[in-house]
Amino acid sequence: MEKIYKMPKKSFYTKKIAKGCKICQKGAKLVLLITGLCSSACFYCPLSEKKKGKDVIYANEKLVEKKEDIIEEAELIDAEGAGITGGDPLLVIDRTVDAIKMLKDYFGSAHHIHLYTSTFDIEKIKEVEKAGLDEIRFHHHTEHWKNIEKINFGEVIKNCGIDKGVEIPLIPHLKDETIKLLEDLQKYEIDFINLNELEFSVTNVDELSKYGYVAKNDISSAVMGSEEMAYELVEGNFSIPIHYCSSSFKDAIQLRKRIERRARNVAKIYEIITEDGTLLKGVIFAEKDKLDEIIKKFE
Repeated sequence: MEKIYKMPKKSFYTKKIAKGCKICQKGAKLVLLITGLCSSACFYCPLSEKKKGKDVIYANEKLVEKKEDIIEEAELIDAEGAGITGGDPLLVIDRTVDAIKMLKDYFGSAHHIHLYTSTFDIEKIKEVEKAGLDEIRFHHHTEHWKNIEKINFGEVIKNCGIDKGVEIPLIPHLKDETIKLLEDLQKYEIDFINLNELEFSVTNVDELSKYGYVAKNDISSAVMGSEEMAYELVEGNFSIPIHYCSSSFKDAIQLRKRIERRARNVAKIYEIITEDGTLLKGVIFAEKDKLDEIIKKFE
């Protein structure tokens, strides 16, 4: 059996982790949703109502109205890189190329950028690669999991000169299809496989419920059985490095650390940063004459 390296919140990896993931674990990646548009229509898509199917841009959770908003949000978390997501970033190729160039020009070539896509267009991939993209993560539609050559995957990988991997959710009722996909991927020169715990959201709860899925406990949005599937799959002893990322790791580690980084840059001198990265302050409500008395006491 493949050696498993344990991480917090039941996440794990074999062999090594993608560079983009290493930076993300520190909360140091800007999450740049470059569009909510996507042609895949995956039944499990967790994207929120304000983003799903809409041509909007968000830097972390800030609605982007001008390019400078992206830089500002990246600076507020002392970002060491960015993850460009969607929707599908390659559907708005010019915008995505501009964003990559802007981030590289402003922060330097060491600013690590990875991108998620379900588009297998060699020309578009070459464009983002030329713009400075460091890492690409392909997301195959479930209908292709049993035959990835239908989408010309081999040619795409052969022509891709940057770090490349595959990232999919763990869907219990598609276990056989997932195994077939992982087995087939061993034939290609990809650098990693990322497996994510399946999660409920406002926009996918109806679809997931059709398959009888329930949350694994009262405080989690994760689907019962998804995490167990990760540990079963890793017994397959695959040659390509596998990284399983749990829902709780994303919330309690990645997101929390990103919030902490932001808090250090926005906290006022009278605010205390809590362990969760939130800001704590005291507020005194009183009439003006009483406030004057209070101020004098503390002068």
